Amino acid sequence: MISQFFVLSQRGDNIVFRDYRSEVAKGSAEIFFRKVKFWKEDGQEEAPPVFNVDGVNYFHVKVVGLLFVATTRVNVSPSLVLELLQRIARVIKDYLGVLNEDSLRKNFVLVYELLDEVIDFGYVQTTSTEVLKSYVFNEPIVIDAARLQPLGPAAIFVQGTKRMPGTAVTKSVVANEPGGRKREEIFVDIIEKISVTFSSSGYILTSEIDGTIQMKSYLSGNPEIRLALNEDLSIGRGGGSIYDYRSSSGSGAVILDDCNFHESVRLDSFDMDRTLALVPPDGEFPVMNYRMTQEFKPPFRINCLIEEAGQLKAEVIIKVRAEFPSNITANTVVVQMPVPKYTARASFELEPGAVGQRTDFKESNKKLEWGLKKIVGGSEHTLRAKLTFSQESHANITKEAGPVSMTFTIPMYNVSRLQVKYLQIAKKSSSYNPYRWVRYVTQANSYVARI
Repeated sequence: MISQFFVLSQRGDNIVFRDYRSEVAKGSAEIFFRKVKFWKEDGQEEAPPVFNVDGVNYFHVKVVGLLFVATTRVNVSPSLVLELLQRIARVIKDYLGVLNEDSLRKNFVLVYELLDEVIDFGYVQTTSTEVLKSYVFNEPIVIDAARLQPLGPAAIFVQGTKRMPGTAVTKSVVANEPGGRKREEIFVDIIEKISVTFSSSGYILTSEIDGTIQMKSYLSGNPEIRLALNEDLSIGRGGGSIYDYRSSSGSGAVILDDCNFHESVRLDSFDMDRTLALVPPDGEFPVMNYRMTQEFKPPFRINCLIEEAGQLKAEVIIKVRAEFPSNITANTVVVQMPVPKYTARASFELEPGAVGQRTDFKESNKKLEWGLKKIVGGSEHTLRAKLTFSQESHANITKEAGPVSMTFTIPMYNVSRLQVKYLQIAKKSSSYNPYRWVRYVTQANSYVARI
């Protein structure tokens, strides 16, 4: 049971506010933002997704820089409310095409209409874009794609040799195209978030992939779709390692620990030929979620060395090597390493000819930060940092520093080797041939190397 729902910008501006039950004070948005903003002073990085202030439970998720928040005084399931907030964000994105502060302000009438259909007197009714189309008839005011921030290479879809920018999925699923015609196309995303922990000697201690196959359909008439995955895909740990040094496009058994499917997916022939049949609902939805804990080849190797270099000084050397093919490029790579609390200064030395790299010493939380705009497969990059301490170390310096963590995005690459072999759409006529776009993205969830 939800008392209030509101959306805040990163500055704390209240963009959307809906009070369903009048049980929580009107100033809750300000109380929430002040608590989140100053949470760091209590020694933590970010506020947890759920917390309580004066008897009010606050739940929030961050979506593209916006804070989606729900409040209640009763004891409800946190996972249910957090999932609801994600789904509300998805429904609004389906209707508006693009989710940002500008689009919410321009379409506030439509957004409030959606919120009143999704939640009634605090109780959830539906979060299905398909169902909502029967009740909500307002047309969105579409934001000009030219005004959107440029997306990186991770946002590129491919169809054979053709390429299309990710802004293609910023169209509303309900708005009509100029001229009344609708471009027939479907977008499929295979997104994998990987978690790896390396020991100080470089061995893999833990490795896990959380993956999802997302789909967004702009097909009229909701035709049936058949989506084929690897024929040698097996589910459930049957033993045997799939750890090898082939590329992500190479063959080899794909073994998933477990998976689940969207309610619209029919699994009649899945056991025989690994084909999923479905009639895609309107909007963006996950066709399949999967998890894999078998060993896999990590995309990056991290080596780190820290040693004392005289009184009140130490030197850090961080090496990052890309273990994927040279035709693949990783973007927005950030490497971070906590250093001893008594570190006063840090000076950096990059390799000769380094381009698109930045370094920083975050004095507030004593961290070294190394940003690389892109890393080409097979390449190696090194950072040297000289630390100056304000007092003498009385313990082993390696115990007070690290671990090294890394975030990155690798487009058109997936470590599990799960692939969409083909995407078949039921034909209405011989001339019907909609566009099919597929995109693979690998992202770091928790990528950590101990020192």
